[in-house]
Amino acid sequence: MWVNDAVFGALDYELMWFRYTTIGFCGKEAEIALTIDGEEDGKFDEEQYAAYKALMQKWEQLQYHLLQPILDYYKQKRHELGYDVAYNEEYAAIETTEQLLEKINLVGITVPYGDIYDERDIGLSFDCTWDEENGVGIRLLDEKVSTVGYQDVAI
Repeated sequence: MWVNDAVFGALDYELMWFRYTTIGFCGKEAEIALTIDGEEDGKFDEEQYAAYKALMQKWEQLQYHLLQPILDYYKQKRHELGYDVAYNEEYAAIETTEQLLEKINLVGITVPYGDIYDERDIGLSFDCTWDEENGVGIRLLDEKVSTVGYQDVAI
């Protein structure tokens, strides 16, 4: 089943609505899965439209503001695992956002149902070199970083 939505574009349905697309991320092109929570009828919440439109309008500036929270998360995780004192190749020291960009790839944007939070809600998923199984996820509320963790915080 598919629908051509005026805001989200052509979407396929398999338990959720999705399409694969390309988006710029910090100077690179990223192949991502855009997923939108919704029922089979292809009708979405106004809050979902508002969240996605706001994200796209602010994307050029916002994408660079995501890097420091991811770097902070990485440093915290590295410390929790003890790799700040004992060397681990997968958790090598990363000190700058430029170094971080070499270790992450944006792979998904999720637009959840609009009634979960009062704020505009978007999830971003990244693959990363240090945790291939869990990756990194960011929850944005009103286009501000709310939570950074494993990818499941983004879905």
